[in-house]
This record gives sequence, structure tokens and C-alpha cells, in this order.
Amino acid sequence: MRSDLSTPPSGGVAAPRTAQPNLGLELVRATEAAALSAGRWMGNLDREGIRATAANAMVEALKGVHMSGTIVIGEDAASAPLGLGQPAGDGYGESIDVALKPIDGSTLVAKGLPNAASVIATAERGSLVRAPVGLYAEKIAVGPDARGSVDVNDSVENNLQRVAFAKKVQVSDLTVVMLDRPRHEALMEQVRQVGARITLLSDGDIAAAIMATLEGTGIDVMLGVGGLPEAVLAACALKCLGGDLQCRLWLRSKDDEEKARGAGFEDLRRIYAVDDLVRGDDVAFAATGVTDGEFLHGVIYHHFWAETESMVFRSKSGTVRHLNTKHHYALKSVEGAHRKVR
Repeated sequence: MRSDLSTPPSGGVAAPRTAQPNLGLELVRATEAAALSAGRWMGNLDREGIRATAANAMVEALKGVHMSGTIVIGEDAASAPLGLGQPAGDGYGESIDVALKPIDGSTLVAKGLPNAASVIATAERGSLVRAPVGLYAEKIAVGPDARGSVDVNDSVENNLQRVAFAKKVQVSDLTVVMLDRPRHEALMEQVRQVGARITLLSDGDIAAAIMATLEGTGIDVMLGVGGLPEAVLAACALKCLGGDLQCRLWLRSKDDEEKARGAGFEDLRRIYAVDDLVRGDDVAFAATGVTDGEFLHGVIYHHFWAETESMVFRSKSGTVRHLNTKHHYALKSVEGAHRKVR
């Protein structure tokens, strides 16, 4: 006989089993909490303080999320509350993988620049690639209308020509987003040579990949080298949105090679697509804007209440939800948090 109770965590009380909810609608509480907390620090130049306040807020919010998660993409230190291997959620339900970044773009918040967001994703247990902090990858990402047209091993010119053909536009109509880094100077010159336009971000390549996937952002392609953990998080979003992403490890030294092998990457020249990075079919993704950008609006504060804009994706249902939320409470947990301790 089937039980009507879910399996409780050790020492806990069983909770009634209900219809499977959209987990993303619970996860967004965690990204909203991180965004509300970190947004108070906008422009104060304290990156570490921004990261810490966002992480602390997300930790507290995750305690109320109905899931039995294990963090597989998170903070590098395993002892950190959001570190690799740490539990996430209230401990009920099936075991799932959790990937998160309380702030994608801490530099953006610190300098008051656009496109910073808080992000989190979940997928079936064992379905997300384990990507430790410090590993980098060459990436290319596009939206559903150009899916199947990109090859990270091919030239910039060939990739952009195929994307333009798929989107039924000229190469000169395309806008490419990449991080503003010295390592991308040659890549930028190749994009200029074929006539496409370029927009640069100082940080936040998860948002960049999503911007290349969503309509209305004005972005067609994301190119460049960024963190491998961020590639996994971006792949979670793109799996829900029907976008395309390819990446391959970008190894700068023997130390990088040893780190990659130690993390389980045997073929260091392998190309990873969305379905390689995220093997599961039930992926939930939530993001909340911290500073204004093409992807999401940032947090707006009022007297004892605040506004946030979030997006929630789910691959199983194919839903994309826009959430504009008013938070009517005193914000006591973040009141005064923007005051830098000296």
C-alpha cells in the first residue's frame, strides 16, 4: 500500500505528499532574498561584503524550500554554508542536485553597473557536471532560432555566418556579447572583421548566455572564456529555454590540467553541449535582478518595502515566468547592511 507521506529527514516528522509543484517558484524566494540583501551594497566597492551578505540571505531562504538538495555548484570551500556537498532545502522529497551563485556579477554590484543577478538551479540527482571554482571554459551560446548552428571548435566567422543564416539576417545585424577581458582582445578583433556588433560586460557571463537566448534583449550570440561552473548554470537555463551552448575547457597551465583531471575530466579536449552539462530532463531555474540590465531590472527600495523582478524557468513544462514582486516588510535583515565597516 502506498504511503501518503514523504520520507522525512533524520529525526523529522513526515510531511503530507502533495502534487509535484514547480520547484522554481520556491527557489525564487532564495534568489529574491540574496538580491534584496546585496542590492543595498550597490556602488560601495566592497565585493567580499556583497558576496557574503547575498550568500547569508540565500542560506536562510533555502531552509524553507521544500527539497532535499545537495550543492554541486557553489562556493569553493566545502565548509561554507553554500559549499560543495552541503545540503540545501528542508530535507524532504527526492534527492536533487543544486547549482547556485548568490551573485553573478559581484563587481557589477560593487561598481553600480548593470546586469548583476542572483541565480539558482536544480536538476535530478547526479545529472549536473561537477565543475569546481577556478576552472574556465571557452563558450558560445545562442537562442532557439539558431540552435544547432554553433561549433566551439570552428572559427568566429563560420559560427557567425551560420547564426545569421539561421536567424535570417546579415552578419552585420548580429550583436555579440562577451566579457570585457584582455584575453578577449583577439576574439573581439575577429568579430569586428566579420562586421558583427559587440557589447561588453565587465562581469556576469550567466546573464550574458541567457541574454543571447531570450527575445527582446538585443543580443544574438555570447562568446568568450568564462568560469566552467557558470557554464553549467547557464546550461540549466538554456535547457529550459531551448537555447544552445557549447564549451570546452580552457586550461592555462599544468595546474589547471591537474585540477581538471582531479575533478574527473578525463578528456581535456572534449566539447560539452547543454545535454552534457545538464543530463536531467527536469530542470528548474530561477534568477532575480540585483542591478538593472537587459535581462532583469534591479532591486528598487522604498520606505519599508521593495520591488524585485525575477524569471523562473522549468524544462519539464517548458514554462517561462516573469515575476514582478513587491516585498512588504521592514527589511530588518538588510537595514543598514550597506554601511561599510571600517
